[in-house]
Amino acid sequence: MRALLFLVGVLTLLGPEILRVYYIMPFPGSQADEPTGLQQVRIAYWLHHNIWWIRLISLALAIGPFVYYLRRGGWGKRVAVLLPAALCALVFYAFNFKFMADKMFLPVTVKIMASSPGPLSRGEGESLVIAVEHNSDARGYPIELIGYHHQIMDTIGGAPVMVTYCTVCRTGRAWKPEVNGLPETFRLVGMDHFNAMFEDSRTKSWWRQATGECIVGPLAGAQLQEVPSAQYTLADFAQHHPNGLVFQPDPRFAADYAALNGFDEGTIESGLEYRDTASWQMKSWVVGVVHNGQARAYDWNDLEQDKQIHDTLGGDSLFVILKADGGFVAALDRDTSQTALDIRKGASGMHWTWPKQIPAYQEFWHSWRTFHPNTTRYMPKR
Repeated sequence: MRALLFLVGVLTLLGPEILRVYYIMPFPGSQADEPTGLQQVRIAYWLHHNIWWIRLISLALAIGPFVYYLRRGGWGKRVAVLLPAALCALVFYAFNFKFMADKMFLPVTVKIMASSPGPLSRGEGESLVIAVEHNSDARGYPIELIGYHHQIMDTIGGAPVMVTYCTVCRTGRAWKPEVNGLPETFRLVGMDHFNAMFEDSRTKSWWRQATGECIVGPLAGAQLQEVPSAQYTLADFAQHHPNGLVFQPDPRFAADYAALNGFDEGTIESGLEYRDTASWQMKSWVVGVVHNGQARAYDWNDLEQDKQIHDTLGGDSLFVILKADGGFVAALDRDTSQTALDIRKGASGMHWTWPKQIPAYQEFWHSWRTFHPNTTRYMPKR
């Protein structure tokens, strides 16, 4: 009976301790597709918020047999309880201090913003940034820096903004850090369908990075307000926003930033972050556009070949454009002939004048189709 109680106590301790992290981190098989994927997140959420009760019950079951066998058992029985106890301690340490998302990816400790650089070398100028502009205050956040932190809180044009990036989805978004009319802070808690997931400080609800939707917790179904953002090369950002500010590396994380070298180009070795150059594969690059309630994906290979695609979406005529350097993507309404003229000038390397922009994002195909299940695919007529 004692042996059975000890075994049940150990298993009750190990299982929940592992599953609450396994289900929200990119372990093999953990990021399942719907409908099981969201169910796993719900299980992880329940375990996170009830783990101390589970630990106490597990210890209550196991501690009596553990002490008994240590005092009265032979060497064989002592080893039989010491080894599982050591395993429990190892799992507790690993899944609370090593594999937790907010322990692996730390927030910025020193936020330094510097003026947009002057003349840049080719390599420097092609670095990608997520740009946010508000009240004439423009700021750029290099992807290979914020990709490690996953989020940066800033004040832009007098308004608080949470700039986010998920390298496993290859998508950047900016959100207003406000919930129910109150300012809010968020911590990285894990992943859902390979997308970064944040926890708010008040209700401990969990929010998707790619959509700003609360998916589990007291605020499930709530939505963060998106702040318009765009992806630029650093050279483009400096050209369009000469008075803009650019986020600088936090010296404490130099080695972590170095691990993302090659991410901009898609040549990084990581199996979760590399680019598949074939079309419409899991890790293929697409440009996702949302307009008038309709979503459409444009294959990056088509854009590299054609540079600009003229399409109709949501009842409007638009362009989706890739500049010659491959770094800047935008979706634009084509309202007038002047717009077409400006676009032709931009494609030839002259100064680019922007008409009305509509939401457009570079993203991995697996991410775009997951979070926009009704998306269509643009197929060129050649």
